[in-house]
Amino acid sequence: MSSVLLVLQLIVAIFLVAVILMQRSNGGALSGLGGGDGIGGLISARGKGNILTRITAILATLFFALSMAISIYFSRAEVQKTSIAEDVVESSLPTSQPEQPAAPEPAPQEPQVPVAE
Repeated sequence: MSSVLLVLQLIVAIFLVAVILMQRSNGGALSGLGGGDGIGGLISARGKGNILTRITAILATLFFALSMAISIYFSRAEVQKTSIAEDVVESSLPTSQPEQPAAPEPAPQEPQVPVAE
């Protein structure tokens, strides 16, 4: 499920960037800082927006909705490890108790031959 949400988020983000870059600029991006139409451009008849503006709004809403869904999904997912460092420490530790070294076998004794006296 997380892979599906992340792939959808990526696709929406790519389309959102593409649609924003396709929009025509009126050259009044910083008009509020001096000169230009200022706030008057927002209340004009053009304020209704065209198709690219609507698509941008829809994609932005989808982007935020997917961001919230991903956040909720991962916050409810069971977290087994809290950091990568713990994973490294756990993998370097032996999985079971170390075996006690086996006692060395006694050296084989030579067969005792009766000695004639």
